[in-house]
Amino acid sequence: MEANTWSTIVVPCYNEALRLRTESFRQFVELGYPVRFLFVNDGSTDGTLSVLETMRQGWEDGIQILDKQKNEGKGEAVRDGLLHACRAGDAAFVGFWDADLATPLEPIPFMLERLEMDPHLEMLFGSRVRLLGRHIHRKAVRHYLGRIFASVVSVVLRLPVYDTQCGAKLFRVTPELPQILAEPFLSRWVFDVEILARSIALHHGDVEYVAQSVYEFPLLRWEDVSGSKVHPGDFLKAFLDVVRIYRRYLA
Repeated sequence: MEANTWSTIVVPCYNEALRLRTESFRQFVELGYPVRFLFVNDGSTDGTLSVLETMRQGWEDGIQILDKQKNEGKGEAVRDGLLHACRAGDAAFVGFWDADLATPLEPIPFMLERLEMDPHLEMLFGSRVRLLGRHIHRKAVRHYLGRIFASVVSVVLRLPVYDTQCGAKLFRVTPELPQILAEPFLSRWVFDVEILARSIALHHGDVEYVAQSVYEFPLLRWEDVSGSKVHPGDFLKAFLDVVRIYRRYLA
């Protein structure tokens, strides 16, 4: 395949041996889209790496593995994977997707099409908007905590963002993207917010530019999956991290 025709989607994995829906990923690869998955094994202590290696057999073009010996958290797994994909030099778009497939894989082609249609867009965020005709199922406590969190983030960043934390995001590979990802994240969990803050800082506080370069894509389906490593108590840490992000990049 010619250079810059792939899209690479990073899937961070930490102890996902029992939850990873390998058949869903393989079936998507079989469809023949110019999309590869880069699974980042984040120092798992179970059989995740073995599961990934088995899944990859026979599908080496569409399924790749980046094995990290040390667990550094989801944010660093995503950052390492995105940088690895950017440095490969053959991807026009990169992104990340939650391993539990709370967001199904089916929207990927439509999200990529939206990026291709508008060359001014640099980031596309999946958004869990509960509307008639859409199937967005979240636990009530997580939904309302998420709405409070998104409102705080909107005020801090001065961006009217609805959903920063959905684990389905795509990025255009630009010269600026590796700069945004160059340094380790301050936050272990709300690195999505940090990516936006770094983009604003990189563009010298031009919030309007960033607002025009980000598109929130309303998802048709999203569902809480049991075994999530995020708990209601983590929201307090998330709020504290937003304060740290503000002080570091925007104050």
